[in-house]
Amino acid sequence: MSERDIVQVRIDGALVGIVGLNAIMAGLAADGKGRTDEEMKEELLRRVGEGNYIPRKAGTKYGDALLREFRKFRGEEVEEDAPQGVRVQILGPGCARCWQLERDVRDVMAELDLAGELVHVDDLREIARSGVLGAPALIVNGRVLAVGTVPSKSDIRKWLTEIQQEVT
Repeated sequence: MSERDIVQVRIDGALVGIVGLNAIMAGLAADGKGRTDEEMKEELLRRVGEGNYIPRKAGTKYGDALLREFRKFRGEEVEEDAPQGVRVQILGPGCARCWQLERDVRDVMAELDLAGELVHVDDLREIARSGVLGAPALIVNGRVLAVGTVPSKSDIRKWLTEIQQEVT
């Protein structure tokens, strides 16, 4: 765990990269005992703000999201902030097939004029947390649709069209 690691945190439905969050969480876990939620939010915002830009108007939303992430870091059960629309994850360490899957999904999303979030997760720890045991993997709105293979564009189009209809 490096002080320069970037962790993606969902804030108000969007993913935001936070530099050094794991190191901040580890430090607070050691010296943050006995603080109220409000005190923890303030301290998280202060520490995160030292190395990251936090829009002034979004301070409350950042505070809530950072407190949620801190609770997850400590192993507590938390309610996730729900993504808006379609959320596509490509899991893979960066091999040619992983990048091909990402390009194909991006092409299909553009063809369908599908608004949504496309994230390529290449951090092995994050991939392991998903429980998927092969790469590349395609996950859409939490559903594992393909593992260990690059599905055809027609399959990707069919899946994304079905999911788009569910969320609209």
